[in-house]
Amino acid sequence: MSENSKDTAVTTADTAADGDVLLKVTGLQKHFPIKKGLLQRQVGAVHAVDGIDFEVRRGETLGVVGESGCGKSTMGRLITRLLEPTGGKVEFEGKDITHLGVSGMRPMRRDVQMIFQDPYSSLNPRHTIGTIVGAPFRLQGVTPEGGIKKEVQRLLSVVGLNPEHYNRYPHEFSGGQRQRIGIARALALSPKLVVADEPVSALDVSIQAQVVNLLDDLQQELGLTYVIIAHDLSVVRHVSDRIAVMYLGKIVELADRDLLYKSPMHPYTKALMSAVPIPDPRRKSEKSERILLKGDVPSPISPPSGCRFHTRCWKATEICKTTEPPLLELRPGQRVACHHPENFEDQQPQDTVLLSAAKEAAELVSEEVLAESAETSAAVAKAVEEGELAVEEPAAEEPAEDDAPSAEEPAEASEESGEPEAPTEAPSKKK
Repeated sequence: MSENSKDTAVTTADTAADGDVLLKVTGLQKHFPIKKGLLQRQVGAVHAVDGIDFEVRRGETLGVVGESGCGKSTMGRLITRLLEPTGGKVEFEGKDITHLGVSGMRPMRRDVQMIFQDPYSSLNPRHTIGTIVGAPFRLQGVTPEGGIKKEVQRLLSVVGLNPEHYNRYPHEFSGGQRQRIGIARALALSPKLVVADEPVSALDVSIQAQVVNLLDDLQQELGLTYVIIAHDLSVVRHVSDRIAVMYLGKIVELADRDLLYKSPMHPYTKALMSAVPIPDPRRKSEKSERILLKGDVPSPISPPSGCRFHTRCWKATEICKTTEPPLLELRPGQRVACHHPENFEDQQPQDTVLLSAAKEAAELVSEEVLAESAETSAAVAKAVEEGELAVEEPAAEEPAEDDAPSAEEPAEASEESGEPEAPTEAPSKKK
């Protein structure tokens, strides 16, 4: 096939994928009430998920990353309708499933499945593995070719288990083996959408690659669509087409995989990326410029006003404290919710006075990191001015955020102090 033919095929596939949205989430919220007293009156709420918007196209993989407690697992349970949303809208194949009951969701369970985070509590200890993995067939009234037992044994062998384990109970397996049983159950009916909550966190390192490659192969064969929630940034980078970064119930950045890892724009994303070690033995003697976030994640019971990351951000100004930044597409394929994004010109250049919390964080910034951040931001701003980088036109109601020219380049980056949950980076990439 010629190069022109290849380019035409890729362009056609991309255009088809853009218009084929399988899952659409708009303003999704989940607040867990806090009740006290004899009358159990509500005195507050945990803002687990507090207004998120995203789309998942058919056949793609969306990775979701963030610190523990940011609402990733709750979001997964909301879009599979295992939890009732407080607000917002969830559409699957154009159909609103936000408030469907058990009977209304039962026919859709064949198309929407979930791999649970805890392989111990997600399997019934009183049932055999054959009964657990075969349950979807019985509940949906599906009889596979050759019978349920034969199909269950095939699924067990696909996920790396012995088909002879059909009559064993969950307590006879290790945590990694239980996780593979959960994966087999989720894939039993060949669903269109699979929400995987930490699918490989309980597996041995030697098995993680097998399961990740298995999920990738099944996606190619069956046309599956994944939403993968994980802490391991190397796994997310390997399997994802796009990545959403969550912080305290909000999506702060949503971008294509390569863009996000090459040039993160939200300060929190940059902190996460800095925690990924580079597997290069030649650089073992070099000091890694880790960004160490100050303080703890604020309580979701009373989240900070404005930008929720401003209490730990080294670039926060007064507008970050008072005004919540919208999730805007500053580059094609990269949406960011930040007044002072990294590697880009400021959206609020007139506000240059740092908050006291930002000044404390900035004291830890090394001169090398400051210089690198300033140089990168200046280069990106220059490229935008010369037309080398296309920037989406601002919305009519928000001209100030997109039209304002950069007064000075953001010269902040930091050597912060938290330990975002991102152990290793894998050199391999998907596709």
